[in-house]
Amino acid sequence: MNRMRELVDKLNKWAYEYYVLDNPSVPDSEYDKYYDELKRLEEESGEILPDSPTRRVGGEPLKAFSRHEHIARLYSLDKAVTADELDAFFTRVKKVVPEPEFTVEYKFDGLTMCITYQNGAFVRATTRGNGTAGEDVTAQCLTIKSFPLTISYKGTVEVKGEAVIRLSVLEDYNKTAAEPLKNARNAAAGAIRNLDPAVTAKRRPEIYFYDINYMESDMPETQVGCFEWLKKEGFKVFPYYRLCKTEDEVKDAINEIEVERRNIDVLTDGAVIKLNSVPLRDILGSTDKFPRWAVAYKFEAEECETVVREVRWQVGRTGKLTPLAELEPVDLAGVTVRRATLNNYGDIRRKDVKKGSKVLIRRSNEVIPEILGTVEHAEGSVDIQKPTVCPFCGTPLVEVGANIFCPNRLCRPRIVAKLAHFASKGAMDIEGFSEKTAEQFHDDLGLVSASELYTLTKEQLLNLEGFKDKKAENLLSSINKSRTVTLDRFIFALGIDGVGKVAAGDLAKAFGDMAALKSADKESLVALDNIGDVTAETIVNWFKDEENTAELAALLEVVTPTVKKAVEGGIFAGQFVVLTGTLPTYKRSEAQKLIEENGGVCQSAVTAKTSLVLAGEEAGSKLENAKKLGVKIIDENEFKNMLGLN
Repeated sequence: MNRMRELVDKLNKWAYEYYVLDNPSVPDSEYDKYYDELKRLEEESGEILPDSPTRRVGGEPLKAFSRHEHIARLYSLDKAVTADELDAFFTRVKKVVPEPEFTVEYKFDGLTMCITYQNGAFVRATTRGNGTAGEDVTAQCLTIKSFPLTISYKGTVEVKGEAVIRLSVLEDYNKTAAEPLKNARNAAAGAIRNLDPAVTAKRRPEIYFYDINYMESDMPETQVGCFEWLKKEGFKVFPYYRLCKTEDEVKDAINEIEVERRNIDVLTDGAVIKLNSVPLRDILGSTDKFPRWAVAYKFEAEECETVVREVRWQVGRTGKLTPLAELEPVDLAGVTVRRATLNNYGDIRRKDVKKGSKVLIRRSNEVIPEILGTVEHAEGSVDIQKPTVCPFCGTPLVEVGANIFCPNRLCRPRIVAKLAHFASKGAMDIEGFSEKTAEQFHDDLGLVSASELYTLTKEQLLNLEGFKDKKAENLLSSINKSRTVTLDRFIFALGIDGVGKVAAGDLAKAFGDMAALKSADKESLVALDNIGDVTAETIVNWFKDEENTAELAALLEVVTPTVKKAVEGGIFAGQFVVLTGTLPTYKRSEAQKLIEENGGVCQSAVTAKTSLVLAGEEAGSKLENAKKLGVKIIDENEFKNMLGLN
């Protein structure tokens, strides 16, 4: 038990440094080593300490959320959107508190959470709900590592925070997600309110704590004191907050937040102003809805109402149909908005969107806003019908899960989208090739595949509208230049569903050439960091498709994908090496650098192409795969011998 206590304390310290302070002190391999030891001891003893990090692994999916009443009510905040409304708030406060002090902090756009502790131990996590009661999301929150499972305070306490998903985390998630998430706010709410804790863990939400909702005793007397208490107990508190003694200081802090909010990695839509004194808050009291001692100053509106004129269906390169709403033009955050996205037909039904209906739209980090929901139906609003045939080619549609697909590979928008993707900057980077060019090539020249680009002649281009001698020569030159391309760009250019730039890079590095990738099984694909089950299956199925493999063969006749040249000479020249497990003295990055400096290529997964595996402690599945494939396995000592370092 002493060893378990030691391990739990050590791992929680490292997790706090990593997830709260953003300042890790040990490599992941070191953490994993001790975590695995703790897990083994728990299995052997049958005991788990209350603050063990193994508790943060999500359990089985829930059938439904249970309802839980908060100890103290969680109020929402009254809003101010103009300077006059903010001044009115100051006036109301000063009628009761002549010389008030205020705190100013970011208003994050996520899901409000209430976390409860008793006797120093975490017992429950709930959403705000209606302020009086919310949904019990304890199982979901246990997957989040940015809050403590135990605290030093032994009384009952409820702390408030905002569940968010960092914008960078959302971007990474969307690179490999089968269904990309539209915005950070909905992503965070959906992660916490998902019945399956595994989904919560995959989306990687975190919680920024900002207040104490209830405290049995020893309540801090100021908001600044609440921030300091939260930080002392190990909660993640956003590093910015200001104590302001005058109204002008409050306004300066708001202006500072408005400028800096575009530079932080969290979605925010305003600033929160609170009376600093907690005892004086009781004197001011609350309305039925809002506390009188706080207000949320909202920045320029990024939500507004407008009317749906029409809903049209777009067809992407995979054949998936996506609804696009055409709107009455409306100004939103300085931009005239005419269109908004919907996910699928199920999204239309859930939001009750009809032609002629007034809807609420939101613009946040997306070029095209999304429809949040319907405000009201007008007389004569018309239901949007689920399409049964492709609006472009008339082919009967098929439903796969929540989505609708056109199965016709010769459908014009599918071909145009595939050609445009193939030539795009992150793929083959054919300069001067746009979606309009793709449309021209398909409509006027009959192109249906990317490989046909390499058969085009100057004479053909000069017959197209808008093409003169110089433009034709430049485009042909760019096409010819793309005949040699890095393997990762080529893989991305193929347009395999779910394979973004990051995943394509991982695939190129792991397999080294198209032949190895083509023969890869699901198990070896899932072993890669950025490849999930769905994407792995999609890749395998893509290479099983005869039309895909025929087009790939045609492309490889005219395009040469290349890998980064290994250093000539060196003990690892021409070898593909996989590192796995924890090495006694080297960090993995250090070993990788030595391998590459000596002519080797490092892979992230063991494949038939792998020539050598450098294995340390707790090597896991990569070591087992190497044994199955008969790949040579060495330890750090032999590695040093090969380099002449012993």
